[in-house]
Amino acid sequence: MAFVIIYTDGASRGNPGPGGYATILISPAHQVRKELSGGFRLTTNNRMELLAVITGLEALKNGDNQVVIYSDSQYVVNAIEKGWVFNWEKKGFKGKKNADLWQRFLKAYRRQREVRFEWVRGHAGNPENERCDQLATMEADKPNLPPDEYFEQHLH
Repeated sequence: MAFVIIYTDGASRGNPGPGGYATILISPAHQVRKELSGGFRLTTNNRMELLAVITGLEALKNGDNQVVIYSDSQYVVNAIEKGWVFNWEKKGFKGKKNADLWQRFLKAYRRQREVRFEWVRGHAGNPENERCDQLATMEADKPNLPPDEYFEQHLH
């Protein structure tokens, strides 16, 4: 079993607007640090916050990890730590926003031995959170971003 730390952040320029996400994976035992990021031409802040978490979990090759995820998104942290997402799942995500990403999250989440979330205050000087914010906003500002297809198809 490996211990992995994941920092995440999402950003959007307008809500909806161009958006970006970023994830930093840290494996202290292996002395590995990896940054992952991407963006979309039209999305929301909450989608990018959630996609940052999903990207981090999906990047873990081995499913037998003990993971701590640091996020400044109360939407994401509360949905998991307070068990809301599991109730949404039981009800088939009926009427819930971002159902596509929550389903993808649950699949990645369940591959790990243990996943714990810690909320961190955004823009409060945490170096890894600040780096994720920098990467996510850089992604949101890139030209010619691809579509967030699910979001754009279900916008109306």
